[in-house]
Amino acid sequence: MNECRPMSEYGVVLVYTTSAALQGEKALQRAGLVVKLIPVPREFSSDCGIALRFLWSEREAVEQALIAAHVEVAAVHRLASR
Repeated sequence: MNECRPMSEYGVVLVYTTSAALQGEKALQRAGLVVKLIPVPREFSSDCGIALRFLWSEREAVEQALIAAHVEVAAVHRLASR
């Protein structure tokens, strides 16, 4: 993934626990999606300090993969432009 992309091209999945973040990462990787564990961005609040960053254009696929893997998701947000 090109790390120089504008932030608005990314989304984040917020989860309740670190184990859910790790489970989600594995589920998305198995689905062939590009995902990165990151600290929860300042503009969002989360019970867990880890979020899953993904390409916003893959939002539907990300949500479906997480549902199929029974990962409990707190929220999905698009990252603001920076």
